[in-house]
Amino acid sequence: MIRSMTAFARAEWQGEPGSLDMELRSVNHRYLEMSIRLPDELRFLEMAIREQIGARLGRGKIECRLNWRPSAAQAELVINEELARRVAQASRAIDAMLYNPSAVNSMDILRWPDVLQPPKLETEPLKKQVLALLEQILDEFTAMRGREGEQLATLIEQRCGAIEKMVAKLQQHLPEVTAHWRERLQERLAGIREELDPDRLEQEIVLFAQKIDVSEELDRLNAHVKEVRHVLGQDKPVGRRLDFLMQELNREANTLASKSADAETTRAAVELKVLIEQMREQIQNIE
Repeated sequence: MIRSMTAFARAEWQGEPGSLDMELRSVNHRYLEMSIRLPDELRFLEMAIREQIGARLGRGKIECRLNWRPSAAQAELVINEELARRVAQASRAIDAMLYNPSAVNSMDILRWPDVLQPPKLETEPLKKQVLALLEQILDEFTAMRGREGEQLATLIEQRCGAIEKMVAKLQQHLPEVTAHWRERLQERLAGIREELDPDRLEQEIVLFAQKIDVSEELDRLNAHVKEVRHVLGQDKPVGRRLDFLMQELNREANTLASKSADAETTRAAVELKVLIEQMREQIQNIE
């Protein structure tokens, strides 16, 4: 199944210790790049979250945000009385050294690092809940990627069909182009035909016909389109493979344009390049 790299999912959980709010979003990127935003008290979960996301997603710039709101019981603050006492004593000692000391109030002491301590957090149950919430979000996230991927695959399939029709038309037109140029060359050389070696003349006509022959390019275009369809049916990240195939298709379209011997082939080469570019733009967002 083709998957897009653009998606968004969000979920919440509320329990006795508090509530969790998690968001996951992504945009296209050459590789898998993650940005994990966690509250300080849940920083210990970053590696586990990265591993879980990496196991489910192959490419994309992923942003994961987790908010944690403790319950009223968890929000109670604990005073480190021993540290507060030492801070107060140090303040009085410094006041004795100063000519005009400023007053230190209780809020000043509470602002001192580690004087106020949150209650001890039960990390293991909370870790299980966060990872369960992440798994739920990843299910929704990958489903959304899959739905968008199906739409992208449909658009690419439509362009593949258009390329095949154009190639078939050119293949039918190719003998006419060759015959036309053979006739034009013979007309131009009619006046000096008697001075030329007939075998040499026929050889030059054959060489010119080979130069303007684009049958191999048309065959390769069909082969690449067939491979694109094959890749679209694979159930793994295929964005890079499809991008490579777009380069191959574009190379054949360029060769077709350079060897073109009539206006219709030139127009077809331009149209092919437009279709290939449209596919390439869509493929940039495929995982």
